[in-house]
Amino acid sequence: MTTAIAVTSPELVLPPPDGQTPSAVVFKHPGSQPLEAAIGDAAALLDQQGYLVALYPAASPPALIRRLHTVRAVLESDRIALVPLDLPPLAVAVLARQLRQLSVADFSPGVLACAARLLMHYVYAGAQLSSVTRLEKVPVSMGAHLRSWVPGTQFGVLVHPTPQLVVVGRDADPPGPGFATHLTIARGQAHAEWATSTLATAWRVHGVQEVPLPTESARWWGTPRVTEFAAAIPDPSVLYQLVASVRREECHWCGLELIGDRCAFCSAPLLRDDEPRALTAPIRPALAAR
Repeated sequence: MTTAIAVTSPELVLPPPDGQTPSAVVFKHPGSQPLEAAIGDAAALLDQQGYLVALYPAASPPALIRRLHTVRAVLESDRIALVPLDLPPLAVAVLARQLRQLSVADFSPGVLACAARLLMHYVYAGAQLSSVTRLEKVPVSMGAHLRSWVPGTQFGVLVHPTPQLVVVGRDADPPGPGFATHLTIARGQAHAEWATSTLATAWRVHGVQEVPLPTESARWWGTPRVTEFAAAIPDPSVLYQLVASVRREECHWCGLELIGDRCAFCSAPLLRDDEPRALTAPIRPALAAR
């Protein structure tokens, strides 16, 4: 049985880097699809693929998150993993593409779903902004707020892995990854020269790809005047080695393989050898969201 990767917006389905990478499934917003249709689509997908891993920004609209949990709860399926990521929309899209690349490898559904949180540590995500007056993702000083009112001021913001805010042209660039990456950029209503040239050069990226700006990016960053970027490992062989090098465990509740400290499908935590086996099911987000 195979594992399908799902996202919550068409803009989060980035172009595949090769002819072998499968596309992603899109969970539509509740306003554009009735619940019955969403349940039917998910059920049909499970029949075809076997397992489904849905990635979404943790800061997604509450209605969308409720829809995901409702679909999983109604189907009463342990073959759907809902994975919230504390990343901006473009970075979620980049991470989803990495999982799509790995979905054709020999990883089990449990390992593939857990790999999202592992690979997240190797994603450098941020944006070039013309204003930080509504930015809530990193600490913003009073001086930076005041500079937002100065025409022509540009800010560079890194939100992951280490939050940092710099004034473009005045401050040093945020430190970049110490490994080979490609830079994915999505332009909004803002200048992009710092992200496309200065930052790409400073980070020594091995390539730059431009894609459309996700719809949710303006809300996530607090302004439509944003150019979002995400640097990540592009080589599937490197991604495979990273995931394969992590010790695998068996989930004590659902029996799927996992890496890390928690099963992505049933949310059961990894038990240490000295802990007793659970006698009851863990409280699952899918059921708690009913």
